[in-house]
Amino acid sequence: MTVRVVIVDDHDVIRVGVRESLADDIDVVGEGRDVESAIIAIKEFAPDVVILDVHLPGGTGGGALDVLAEILGGAAPPKVLALSVSDAADDVVAVVRAGARGYVTKSISGPDLSDAVRRVASGDAVFSPRLAGFVLDAFNAAGGEVAHADEDLNSLTEREQEVMRLIARGYTYREVGEKLFISIKTVETHVGKVLHKLQLSNRHELARWAAQRRIV
Repeated sequence: MTVRVVIVDDHDVIRVGVRESLADDIDVVGEGRDVESAIIAIKEFAPDVVILDVHLPGGTGGGALDVLAEILGGAAPPKVLALSVSDAADDVVAVVRAGARGYVTKSISGPDLSDAVRRVASGDAVFSPRLAGFVLDAFNAAGGEVAHADEDLNSLTEREQEVMRLIARGYTYREVGEKLFISIKTVETHVGKVLHKLQLSNRHELARWAAQRRIV
């Protein structure tokens, strides 16, 4: 299924680079270079996903935060994937709290960016591995439950727990496979079993489940 996206970045070179790096099943339907043009494009084209530069010029609340505040209040808001040169914890936490579904840095490869767009479109939360830790730490500081050995966790095998922790921190299936020296297909099988045992629907719910128990 084709994912319709709007790219928002104040640098022409970045917008062109992102557009050209995306896979064929991702259709760029519009672009924006500042807060005003971004909001206009998003409302006009109603994309599935907005690829949003974090440090966007214009607005009154920090550029990207103004865009998020404007577009996420509608009946069918798009998913937002933040894209930035910054990997600062403050930037990551701020846009996630404002409603972004994911945050990746501009060093990401084309295939990984395409995968991130698809995952965000499907409802997953997507973060570069290091950045996921910032979000989980912020969630825990806001009142997450203390980790405890419960029946759900004990129902997972040792390997399933290893996979679960990596997936909850935002690693892709390929990255999990490389770390654990197993195939992507095996990773997919483990994730399916973990979601079934924990009665969860997707990776986003799994990340929240793990964060609440502080086990990532």
